[in-house]
Amino acid sequence: MTSLSPFTAGSGSPPPIPGARWSPTEAPARPLLLWVRTGTAHVRLDGGPTLHLGAGEGVWIPADVRAETPADSRAGRTITTEPETVAFPLYPHAGVAAQGLPDLTRFDVPSGWQDWLIQLFNLQVTPFSGHGYSPEAVAELLRHPGSPPPAPSAVGQDPSPEGFASPPMPHARGARAVAEELMRDPGLDLTVERWAVRVLAGARTLRRDFLADTGLTFEQWRLHCRLAAAVELLAAGYDVDQVTALVGFASRNGLTRAFKGRFGLTPHEFGRKVHARPGAGGLTRRAAAARQTDDLIRMMRETDTPVPPEMLPPASTPSHTNDIHVLSWMYRGSGYLDIGDRRYERERGVATWIPAEREHVTGLRENSVSLPLGNASTADLHLTAPLQVRFSPAWDDYLMFCSISARSALRPDDHNPRHILDLFAEQVAAQRALSVPMPTDPRARAVAMDCLRRIGEPGGSHDAEAGGAHDAEIHRAFRDETGMTLGRWRYAARMRVARDLLAGGAPPSTVARRIGYAHLPTFSAAFSRFHGLSPREYQEREAAGSR
Repeated sequence: MTSLSPFTAGSGSPPPIPGARWSPTEAPARPLLLWVRTGTAHVRLDGGPTLHLGAGEGVWIPADVRAETPADSRAGRTITTEPETVAFPLYPHAGVAAQGLPDLTRFDVPSGWQDWLIQLFNLQVTPFSGHGYSPEAVAELLRHPGSPPPAPSAVGQDPSPEGFASPPMPHARGARAVAEELMRDPGLDLTVERWAVRVLAGARTLRRDFLADTGLTFEQWRLHCRLAAAVELLAAGYDVDQVTALVGFASRNGLTRAFKGRFGLTPHEFGRKVHARPGAGGLTRRAAAARQTDDLIRMMRETDTPVPPEMLPPASTPSHTNDIHVLSWMYRGSGYLDIGDRRYERERGVATWIPAEREHVTGLRENSVSLPLGNASTADLHLTAPLQVRFSPAWDDYLMFCSISARSALRPDDHNPRHILDLFAEQVAAQRALSVPMPTDPRARAVAMDCLRRIGEPGGSHDAEAGGAHDAEIHRAFRDETGMTLGRWRYAARMRVARDLLAGGAPPSTVARRIGYAHLPTFSAAFSRFHGLSPREYQEREAAGSR
């Protein structure tokens, strides 16, 4: 187990939260629930009166089935938030419209439900993957009693564990965005042309990318996705009519024909087998999200204060890699990140950059909630190992706003996805400043903070070390106020940051790269000159002292 000794955000206040508006580029293809955690939001439909929501209030906004283009969406639905407002947009399943909420509905959110709603947002912006039950157990349920698996020629595909799994994901950006939306909610019933508008792509391009990346046409891929979801929901105890609505079939007969054609038995037969073997397994995350939608409707409909549902049990992702760096923040409880044979703990308030192209597993312990804060490309951030910083609870609302802006269409007009990079760097620099003497002269201090932010960036630790890069007054301030020249101060800063990382358990090779050394021997020699012992010897001494 590895502790990274996460940098701790200083006592400074978070930046102000700006106002936001719902982006018109995303047509409202399904109902939306807006919950205001703090501040004020305004909702207006079809040019009607504006509905004002305060903290603790929510509104159910029905889907605008007429919105075929972003312009139609803009005319049909307007959502804005005042500064210092945190409002969570939540997407229940499209099939929830069948549960009798066709109109704009305002309601109060009891305090006991608020963390549950934050958790629901996290589930909806995180791609569904992994199973809460044994795939082999469900595969067995898909077979007729006492008979071998049906031949592929008879039902289209052998219902092995792979037979009912979700279809392969396309790689192209637009097609993948569509696929992720359908994985979250297979009940969405949009044409390829309307999907193309949502993801800013051409309809022919989407069709070509689905076929090239998955071997399936868009319609085939969507059908496979819906049938995989139907299996999960039937196994979770939903009846056939409920599943028909939730996964997007127009009729029960349509689901029955497609299900039997693929698996060799009807949904009713499969559901009966599930009920006869209640120990077959638990909920998938997608089925859990459907259950949460049921709880959501119960919260909105009950006149007496409804009892909040239990939080999710421990959860983890399958082992996977990302092609971008992902920043994840622990809002509640604790979790972990496994990379290879190393486990990195994730405590309450800790934000962790998960490096791209590293196979990993992320997990949450019981009653824990994490939120994604943003992404960074490998060109924007050089990262080969996790990097952490700890935020105090005073930052909760601001970080929630960052998550909402990063993963939904409710964001400021001038939203900059790179903002989270700068925010993280500022917090890291603030912590690093605790390890070295800092000049008090404002200009010299600005130079020092910039250096601390850039430690580890290509060239960032060496830039401007030449005497002419800064004027004489800055050099004089460093000598008078820290007792070191600017060049010596930079060297000391790197070595003290390296010391902190080694004390946290990071291997010397990772520390070398983290602070900008291309070669381990060069770093080891520099560390030994400064601290009087090698990185490995320092780490061994610290480990012995903590026993």
